[in-house]
Amino acid sequence: MTKVIEVADSERIGRVPDKTIVLMSGGKFLERGHIVQNVALNLYIQGKDAQLGPYSLITALVETDKGVIEMTYDEGYRGENAIEEATAFLTSHLGISALILRSIIQLDQSMNKNNLIILESRDQEEEEFYEV
Repeated sequence: MTKVIEVADSERIGRVPDKTIVLMSGGKFLERGHIVQNVALNLYIQGKDAQLGPYSLITALVETDKGVIEMTYDEGYRGENAIEEATAFLTSHLGISALILRSIIQLDQSMNKNNLIILESRDQEEEEFYEV
């Protein structure tokens, strides 16, 4: 199954998350032709500042029948309870639905080369793809 990583530097999440909160599991939620099975937030502590506290990178992980996407949800100095506060916001403001829709759209764009322009160089034999 295809896994798409939409984080500026994928090495930042190249390890087990510091904390995970599952927002939905075992689901059969249909969105734009995808059956959404699991949705979670992952917390990766990137560092700590003596005055500002931990620098958090929170990613959304959405698993569907057609692929998995992990993408940046929020990052910054958000305090000790960053992931819990993000979860509370998502669950109290219908944010899970928006998060799923955003993730599915990005997953479709990343997996579908129909939204790419192919440029062929005379000097190179490989094609280059640019998103439009």
